[in-house]
Amino acid sequence: MRLITLALAALLLLIQYPLWLGKGGWLRVGDLETQVETMQQKNLELKARNAKLDSEVRDLEDGTGAVEERARYELGMIKKNEIFVQILGPNGKPAAPAAPAR
Repeated sequence: MRLITLALAALLLLIQYPLWLGKGGWLRVGDLETQVETMQQKNLELKARNAKLDSEVRDLEDGTGAVEERARYELGMIKKNEIFVQILGPNGKPAAPAAPAR
């Protein structure tokens, strides 16, 4: 009788192994669900970035306002008859960009 009980306990353990530690086991499924959630969050962030870039591309294609703004802030360009004024912060670096005087 004791031998049968040990044999049944061993079979029970063998049956449980794939459920917990196998390829499709509970632990692996939990890890994969965590990875899926992480990737979905990353995808949302990338979609937001893509939407921002898409709107910027449309602005650059459609009008001159966006091109003018980029020329001012990124290249430091000014129009004719404008005076450029730059205010330095306490650390010696430029403060927030100000509108040019006309």
